[in-house]
Amino acid sequence: MRQALSREWTVLLGAVQYFTRLPVPASVGHGPAVLGTAVRYLPLIGIAVGAFAAGLYTAALHVLPGRLAILLSMAGTLWLTGAFHEDGLADTVDGLGGGYDREQVLAIMKDSRLGTFGALALIVAVLVKWEALGALPVAALPAALVAAHAFSRALTVAVMASLPYVRPATADSRSRPLIAVGRASLGVALLTGALPLLLLGRAGLAAAAAAAAAAWIVRRRLAARLGGYTGDGLGATQQLAELAFYLSLAAVLGTATPHG
Repeated sequence: MRQALSREWTVLLGAVQYFTRLPVPASVGHGPAVLGTAVRYLPLIGIAVGAFAAGLYTAALHVLPGRLAILLSMAGTLWLTGAFHEDGLADTVDGLGGGYDREQVLAIMKDSRLGTFGALALIVAVLVKWEALGALPVAALPAALVAAHAFSRALTVAVMASLPYVRPATADSRSRPLIAVGRASLGVALLTGALPLLLLGRAGLAAAAAAAAAAWIVRRRLAARLGGYTGDGLGATQQLAELAFYLSLAAVLGTATPHG
């Protein structure tokens, strides 16, 4: 039992190391033995990221107007995650928007340069997220941040479990060690990602449905164009699911000028 707990702790630290910029002990390492099951803790990382954003927002409200507090919390998540998922969104939009066939799409997605499609996608995503959060009641926003970050990441695990990884075995990709998603990992991820929805009641269920629909659309697009997923595609899934979550909440809970 102690050995199993110790191994899970190491896997959790591996997830922290992989999905955030937080330092972990050097003994954790980077091997596939650790990262291969780290994906099960991705929604837990989302809870931590959302809680960090909620804490920044709540603290900033004491000295800043509401919309600036939201912007600060968004900047905090970008720092904490290294814009990991936002980078995936930009690369995916560049690839799908500029590539004519599977090989060209994959080549564009792997290119580190930011194209017009990707730049526009990032600008629109940031603005929509800011406006959607600004439309929420102040009391609901911290819970929304935690739930959205957690559930959107659980949906990326579901995409990983339902599609093959399309990069070749020799490809240099950060997502390569994470391609095997077993039923246990999927179950842990979905349960962990769904629990924060309880903070939002029925509105959380509506937002979860919207996020799941967005993730399904991205999954379908990846399957049609690539025959599977890439790490960038997972980033796009998380970002668009998170945006759909906030937009649904804004439609259900939003008021005229909650952060005016």
